[in-house]
Amino acid sequence: MRRAALCVLALACLAQPAAAQTRAVGGQFGILGEWDLTATLTRQASGQWVGPARIRHVGYCTVDGPEEKSGELQLSLAVPRGRIDGTIVIDGLACTFSGRLKDGYDGTLRCSDRRDVPITLSLD
Repeated sequence: MRRAALCVLALACLAQPAAAQTRAVGGQFGILGEWDLTATLTRQASGQWVGPARIRHVGYCTVDGPEEKSGELQLSLAVPRGRIDGTIVIDGLACTFSGRLKDGYDGTLRCSDRRDVPITLSLD
């Protein structure tokens, strides 16, 4: 009886969900790198990484609207092939980027309401 109870307890412990995988993302975007980006992403069942993002204007110029904004960052990583595809959604506007991933990502952020700007990301 005692052995059966230990087996049931062991199976119950094994059946608990594994801790969620998280990744910290940092970077900059803008013509002069005037926006800092920080995000903490959680791996979804689909394999995509999703989480809240915060952008902060760090340039010397003034901007229209608030100097800090919140939104969501979504990443799809194909590590063996070295690809990254991402979407940043801020104030309901989705901006996208895609390209090669090495130690980080250097590429172009594309938004429908403005011209393309450089983006640099690092992943922990």
